[in-house]
Amino acid sequence: MAAMDLFATKGFNSTSVADILSRSQVNSGSLYHFFPGKQDVLVGVLEAYREGIYPMLIDPAWAGVDDPIDRIFALLAAYRGMLVDTEATYGCPIGSLALELHEPDPKVRELLSANFNAWTMAIEGCLDAASHRLPADLDRRALAEFVLTTMEGGVMQARTHRDVAFFDRGTDSLRQHFAILQRVRELASTGA
Repeated sequence: MAAMDLFATKGFNSTSVADILSRSQVNSGSLYHFFPGKQDVLVGVLEAYREGIYPMLIDPAWAGVDDPIDRIFALLAAYRGMLVDTEATYGCPIGSLALELHEPDPKVRELLSANFNAWTMAIEGCLDAASHRLPADLDRRALAEFVLTTMEGGVMQARTHRDVAFFDRGTDSLRQHFAILQRVRELASTGA
């Protein structure tokens, strides 16, 4: 979708309907038939991201990765790859839109939340699958949200500084956190 690409590269506010028409090669009557305004296009883009999170992002990142904790870091590695490929200009499209749209309408806010929730639920599913390796009382939803925060913050800082090392340091710290959590579980299992 042309609007998806434009919103990701130029931002919502900097993208005009004329930009969308030019990029998509669609005439204005057709566009306005399906999307009466630019806000409606944004809703369509956010719905496409929500529906496409697995086929566009998660499934490719997890291809050939069976270990649930390794899957978390494979997903982060996919974001790192996008940063490297773009010389640290890549920004998570949902994160970028959430930051740009300070007071989005309720439908847009709902779809932004749904996209973040889908991402977080995928990570939480990995944590559930690895629960036997993590402390029994661990709040897995909170940890999944922390992983999202680490990813979004790392992307934002890498993009700001044009240096992937900011993303790498966040990911390395997250790895250390996971190692500590797994060690806590081991010690609890042995009664130490």
